[in-house]
Amino acid sequence: MNHSQYMRPLEAAKYLRLSTSTLAKMRIKGNGPPYTKTGAKLVLYNKLKLDHWLESRSRTSTSQFF
Repeated sequence: MNHSQYMRPLEAAKYLRLSTSTLAKMRIKGNGPPYTKTGAKLVLYNKLKLDHWLESRSRTSTSQFF
C-alpha cells in the first residue's frame, strides 16, 4: 500500500476545497467521495478516488442534476 496516496479528512478537505465539517456531513449522508475506515475512528481518502469523484461531478449546464 502506498501511504502517500491516502489522506486524512483534513488533507482531503483541503484538497477538495471543502470544510472538514462538510466532508463529515457527506460521509453521514452518503453523498461524498468514497473513503476507507480503518479501526474505530481512522478515516482515509484515496487521492485517485477523490480525483475520480471530482471528475464524476463535472457538468456542462446548471440544469443538470447530481
